[in-house]
Amino acid sequence: MTIPARILAGVMAVCLGLSLSSPPAAAAPLEAYGRLPLIEDVQISPDGALIAVAMTDGENRLVVIKRLADDKVIGGLRAGDKKVRDVRWAGSDFLLVTTSQTALVRDLTGPRREYLISIVYDLATKRQRGLMDRAENSMNVVLSMPRVRVVDGELVAIVEGVNFVENRGQVGLFRVKLKTGVTRTIEDGQENTDDWVVGADGLAVAQTEYDQRSGLWKLRLKGPKTWRIVEEATLPIDRPWLGGLGRDGRSVLVGSTDDDGGTVLREYPLDGGEPTTTPSPHDNLIHDPASWALIGAAGLVGDDYRYSFYEPRADAVWKAVIKAYPATDRVHLVSWSHDRRKIVVLVDSPVDGPAYALVDLDRKAADWLGAEYGALQPADISEVRAISYKAADGLTITGYLTLPRGREARDLPLVVLPHGGPAARDTPGFDWWAQALASRGYAVLQPNFRGSAGLGVDVLEAGYGEWGRKMQTDLSDGVRDLAGKGLIDPARVCIVGASYGGYAALAGVTLDTGVYRCAAAIAGVADLRRFMEAQRVAYGTSENSSLRYWSRFLGVDGRKDPDLDAISPARLAARADAPVLLVHGKDDTVVLYDQSRIMADALKKAGKPVELVTLQGEDHWLSRGETRLQMLKAVVAFLEKHNPPD
Repeated sequence: MTIPARILAGVMAVCLGLSLSSPPAAAAPLEAYGRLPLIEDVQISPDGALIAVAMTDGENRLVVIKRLADDKVIGGLRAGDKKVRDVRWAGSDFLLVTTSQTALVRDLTGPRREYLISIVYDLATKRQRGLMDRAENSMNVVLSMPRVRVVDGELVAIVEGVNFVENRGQVGLFRVKLKTGVTRTIEDGQENTDDWVVGADGLAVAQTEYDQRSGLWKLRLKGPKTWRIVEEATLPIDRPWLGGLGRDGRSVLVGSTDDDGGTVLREYPLDGGEPTTTPSPHDNLIHDPASWALIGAAGLVGDDYRYSFYEPRADAVWKAVIKAYPATDRVHLVSWSHDRRKIVVLVDSPVDGPAYALVDLDRKAADWLGAEYGALQPADISEVRAISYKAADGLTITGYLTLPRGREARDLPLVVLPHGGPAARDTPGFDWWAQALASRGYAVLQPNFRGSAGLGVDVLEAGYGEWGRKMQTDLSDGVRDLAGKGLIDPARVCIVGASYGGYAALAGVTLDTGVYRCAAAIAGVADLRRFMEAQRVAYGTSENSSLRYWSRFLGVDGRKDPDLDAISPARLAARADAPVLLVHGKDDTVVLYDQSRIMADALKKAGKPVELVTLQGEDHWLSRGETRLQMLKAVVAFLEKHNPPD
């Protein structure tokens, strides 16, 4: 359904009119932090004339298209309660919007899944259609984000989908003509195909296969007549990944992790020459928007997000961009025109919070497009400090401490907020959840405990086998360090987390007792045996990389290992020494809702205080505004009841 121009214009006037120089306001309500960002993405068209803005009204999503020359809204589409996962231009005439929904497909086996659907919006006709609507013998879902190419002078989208051959699903690569919708299969995948690289001419040039049972990984390149295997290895857990085209556009990148935790890129020439190694300090690869050749990479180095470009022109452009902002701001590349004269950036200011801006190098000007959290003023944003401390065994743990405004940094109530993953990390900059808790008077500790990724292989591997053990005491060691410095009151500490952080919250009151006054787990793992069984069901086999991955982290020998019970909070509910809040989305396909139900039942049976809040229609990532805010309000009310900030 298209949106009337008058409605679009009104929304744009409200949302894009927000700027970093708005006047101060009263203390922000939780809604200002907990609602979805007003702007989630901004993509500039290849010719630099238009921008597509993915935005929300706090709950529903829409994408609006605006002409920069006269600041006029010229089109857009409503996504409603669907989750917008990707927005990209196909020339300046079409916009591709990929959304996701959680569903159970009757004809497919297995549990509910998160399905991707791509939509084509035609600016000339102001109409939209499903990208795969005209694909015969196929589902209307896609398995990856579409790649845009020009073939024989016509814009096409290349996308992975599912072909049904004799009622059996098979991965295939489809080419869709965007003007007519004509669709055909250009490649049939192998039995275990899991990724592709598409050349600038729209043809598949590389694919990888991975056998979940055996762990056999293969790289295939397309020859003049057929596919040929150029490399294969048995890799039970960690396998290489495809990174698109190489620097010359005539090679394929294969990425992997070296012994120091860094990124190694191997370039395989499509003409059959010997592969070479390309140095890359980061794993977020940047490709030319016209040729699709590799031109740079970006990633965190310590607390700084850095960009490195192989191409001198791109490097000069980026250096010109960051000169426009204070050194304290973190500037992230979002999109740029093909000539790179107009660049959309996300500027994360420690004073004003995150906001989008358009840098016009020809005008030598940078204009604000709008703030992510437009209801927040500088007075609503708390200070974030980078910290480090020693774990009990001497390992250095880094992290971040958010301090509530207007309060002396002494004897503060504390919320420990461990990240998910666990092979992820917290980063500097604006964090809506930490900021919301700090706005209520709490200091917030976000430690990058052992097992976190992006901090070197030593930190990552130190977490293997340490679930519920040293990964857990790394958190309480942080509490003791802050208490020893007089920053927090050790008698007023709670733990809150989501996903793995939810597990850590539950383990904090069952395995590492005596530290916390309360624990709130959002989509947390409670019964590890049941969690491992869910991985078997999802993959349809007890031999798969997911089970092997989790076994390594958990320090067990598969899903039947009796040691799982010793680190499962649901099996240790009788030990719980503080009230527990459980919050879980019914549509969670990563950590199933049953995990929180099982924990609630176990705590009730043990006579322990517990609350269970069910988020209807919510996934694992808190993607819906209404339920994300419901979670935040429930957590804050729980904290204020059991650990009052004053």
